[in-house]
Amino acid sequence: MGQASLHLFLNNIEREAWVKRDFRLTRSTDLKRVRNLGKSYAHPLVVLVAHPSTETGPRVAVTAGRSVGGAVQRNRAKRLLREAARALLPTIRPGWDLVLIARQPLLGAAFQQVHATVSQLIARAGLLYGNDPAKTLLHK
Repeated sequence: MGQASLHLFLNNIEREAWVKRDFRLTRSTDLKRVRNLGKSYAHPLVVLVAHPSTETGPRVAVTAGRSVGGAVQRNRAKRLLREAARALLPTIRPGWDLVLIARQPLLGAAFQQVHATVSQLIARAGLLYGNDPAKTLLHK
């Protein structure tokens, strides 16, 4: 691999890593705002809290409390939720901040089940493209 090819390859990796972080909700003030003012949708594996945002695209935060388990278990739960959210990101309506809160049974679930659960919760919130816009939280 030539020097120019290596440079382009590394730039693409950096760009992909940056894009992955663009959809994350990271500030604690934003997380508190969504948790306090947002509407929640519960499932035995995950809780979704959604609140309208002024941002152009959807932003997602993933949390796992100590009730989920130790650090290794919490990190695994967050990785599962982050990947499910990343896969669904193109189908989520822009202008929303979402917080996904892991519950302890999530650790025993397969990725397909986690993906289906997160998709179901986002659909219940009316945030998937293809849902009736009149059913979204903005119009309630």
